[in-house]
Amino acid sequence: ALQAEIDNIESSHPGYDEYRYDLDMIGHDPHELAAYLSAVLQGYTRASAQAELERIFNAQYRLTLTEEVEVRYRTETRTDSEGNEYDVEVPYNYYILNVTLTSKPISEVVADLLTPDQLEMYQVYRQTLGNKPLIFGGGSADTSDSESLAGVEFVNGTRPGNQAVVDIAKSQVGNVGGQPYWSWYGFTSRVEWCACFVSWCYGQMGLSEPRFSACQAQGIPWFQSHGQWGGRDYANIAPGDAIFFDWDLDGRADHVGIVVGTDGSRVYTVEGNSGDACKIKSYSLTYECIKGYGLMNW
Repeated sequence: ALQAEIDNIESSHPGYDEYRYDLDMIGHDPHELAAYLSAVLQGYTRASAQAELERIFNAQYRLTLTEEVEVRYRTETRTDSEGNEYDVEVPYNYYILNVTLTSKPISEVVADLLTPDQLEMYQVYRQTLGNKPLIFGGGSADTSDSESLAGVEFVNGTRPGNQAVVDIAKSQVGNVGGQPYWSWYGFTSRVEWCACFVSWCYGQMGLSEPRFSACQAQGIPWFQSHGQWGGRDYANIAPGDAIFFDWDLDGRADHVGIVVGTDGSRVYTVEGNSGDACKIKSYSLTYECIKGYGLMNW
């Protein structure tokens, strides 16, 4: 809603000669948020959780609109009583709307929002990534080696896919720690970065969307809302599609990667944050932890 308000400033506040923007990023460390909510909400309801989200959001962000008027001059040509033309500098008001968004990380505002006991719990939860190490950006605890694609014969479906984005993803195999993907997204420190990696790969293709750092909360809703979603049994996957996983089968996606292709029985992927590294992996097409596919209509 805040981003939409900013995007529509010029239509909601018409009539200015110039709009000047100075905008901090809208975003947060998801584990700071998980730590905050874990410290505050005990036996919470959906309504109380929503109220806390609004409270922390309002503490983090401040949007201000400031009108500025400059006296400027324009040259006008006039004619004197004898028919001679001459130029004069005529003053006029030039109206500017300054649009400023300031933001603070959650860690800078919690002291004003939490009781001493809650603040102590928040610090403990920060050490454990909010007790939710995979829920936001996702990841895989798999520490096995990256697989080889040698000898794999891919079976093409009717959707063409995009080999270029696959090549970009494959070129990152071996990266450990997720830099530069999470910093490209806007985080100032490491987060669970599989979704940031997928978004980064799409971004290298010049695509501003989909861009997501949370699998369940952002990634899947984007694909579903754009009519680009296929369930676990979807058969016509293509190179460059996103593949989402639900490791604990609780109905929520925990991890995401990019489809390299299928040989008819297995799907091959490039994944960020697989044991904190970029790796090539493969799974049976009937693997129960595959939640579904985000379909990239190139």
